[in-house]
Amino acid sequence: MANLKDLKNRISSVKSTRKITKAMQMVAAAKLRRAQEAAEMSRPYAERFNAVMAGLAASVGGSDSAPKLLSGTGSDKVNLLVVMTSERGLCGGFNTNIVKKARAHAQELLAAGKEVKILTVGKKGRDQLKRDFGDHLVGHVDMTEVKRLAYSDAQGIAKDVLNRFDGGEFDVATVFYSDFVNVVSQIPRAHQIIPATFEASEDEGASTLFDYEPSEEAILADLLPRGVATAIFSGLLENAASEQGARMSAMDNATRNAGDMIDSLTIQYNRSRQAVITNELIEIISGAEAL
Repeated sequence: MANLKDLKNRISSVKSTRKITKAMQMVAAAKLRRAQEAAEMSRPYAERFNAVMAGLAASVGGSDSAPKLLSGTGSDKVNLLVVMTSERGLCGGFNTNIVKKARAHAQELLAAGKEVKILTVGKKGRDQLKRDFGDHLVGHVDMTEVKRLAYSDAQGIAKDVLNRFDGGEFDVATVFYSDFVNVVSQIPRAHQIIPATFEASEDEGASTLFDYEPSEEAILADLLPRGVATAIFSGLLENAASEQGARMSAMDNATRNAGDMIDSLTIQYNRSRQAVITNELIEIISGAEAL
């Protein structure tokens, strides 16, 4: 059994930890509101952009004049996985869930005899993936200095991806991120951005009623690179909200666990102290009777 001094020091240590986790929870809650607003405000634009692009892509179809970003290279031999995670930990299973989905996808591709290249955004994903896929890592984007996400951050990543595609380094690009649902629910997603894929909208057929100037092919050639940046930016915003939600939930659980541990240690301390006092009283009484 630990002595009273050890128990007292441990209680003090856990109380200090609880103060830290409580503070981190409050900071995450404040950051979550801003990140959630940014993610929710970006969704209507991304959805409408995809709807317009889906109509244009349907008009072009499989014609030979379709842009390469839409039609692809005609092969899916080399796959680039863009894995976006956070720069910091202490956010529960947020990073692990994204990496787990990317790892499973990479293993499926390798089992099918295809080549896998991995571009990481955020060091937590890189640290986990380099254990099993160190030979497949081809690049890393450090977001440590980014205080507030901007579209320019996504443009930098998109430019890197597009340059690699133009250089013939890969055939298919898929981005991995976590979709924010609420504080306790973040769903890892995989979204193919090259060749571009768009969900069919209800009014897709209406696109045939419009004449485009310039042609659909020219418009797509200009908008598809922006679509890659938009998809990456949406993923970064969703990731930012998911990270803060996961951290808030994890720190809340840590604070509760610290409180339970303090209660348990306090009971143990009181029992040990009571036992020491009882032993001292017995010794005093025994000594007095011996006299």
